[in-house]
Amino acid sequence: MTYQEFQRQLGKAGLTVKEFSELVGMTPNAVTNYARKPSVPSHLAVIAKLMGEMAEHQVDFRRALADLDIKPKRPRGAKIQSRPSQAPHGGQKNVSSTKGERHE
Repeated sequence: MTYQEFQRQLGKAGLTVKEFSELVGMTPNAVTNYARKPSVPSHLAVIAKLMGEMAEHQVDFRRALADLDIKPKRPRGAKIQSRPSQAPHGGQKNVSSTKGERHE
């Protein structure tokens, strides 16, 4: 599905990109970035198509989605904090109590 068709389906559903992104737990920028791609990922295309069809048949998809506990996705590149006792590579820091001395 092209981004243009994706937007058309959102329009049928009465949704803006911002509203859609909130419903599916994404940021609006993550959704609009697909405008530069040849197609929207299939899982988003399916959701948009179903929402458009449901709205066209007077089915309230918002009520159906209200029961879901959708957690926002963690942005790509977001780092998971390591424990302070670990070195950046995951190993143990090896620091001597004597100033300037290192053990390898």
